[in-house]
Amino acid sequence: MKTSILSLALTLVFGGAVLANPIDGEKKAVKVEESTVTWKAYKVGGSHVGTIALKSGSLEFEGETLVGGEFVVDMSTINTTDLTGDYKNKLDGHLNSDDFFSTASNPTSSLVFTGVKQTGKNAYSVTGDLTIKGITKPISFDLSVYGTKATATLKVDRTNFDVKYGSGIIGTAKDKLIYDEFDLVVDLQM
Repeated sequence: MKTSILSLALTLVFGGAVLANPIDGEKKAVKVEESTVTWKAYKVGGSHVGTIALKSGSLEFEGETLVGGEFVVDMSTINTTDLTGDYKNKLDGHLNSDDFFSTASNPTSSLVFTGVKQTGKNAYSVTGDLTIKGITKPISFDLSVYGTKATATLKVDRTNFDVKYGSGIIGTAKDKLIYDEFDLVVDLQM
């Protein structure tokens, strides 16, 4: 009887200590000013390239192993880098409009990791919830981490987020047909 009471007491004490002090991973904030997010969108007649700024972000580690992450992008910073002058201003304005990302009513987009699987020494397969225009959809991509740097390339189907301008238009000029998928190339500094 004394052994049972002692076991129960030890379980409550140590079990309570574990619940009171859970083992959390280390969150490493991303240096948003030093990190880059580059987008590339494709159309039948070519492509356009630009950048968009991170508002905040972090990667979570347990020891040296990546276990999580979350990011917020400032959608008002959409910037076309392959054009200049009026053409650049026109495209930037169009991307911010309701035809594309509706940045006035949707000022941020986000990505929250929901699963991380290590596939190599510095390589991970990541699943997450991507939110654009208030619509959240699952996404999968590969991510590499080397010391204080991390890189990933994501392929995003814009039609999943109600961005359908120029999608599958039949009978228009080839310059107007925009492919549904665009790429995001992310270089993070922590």
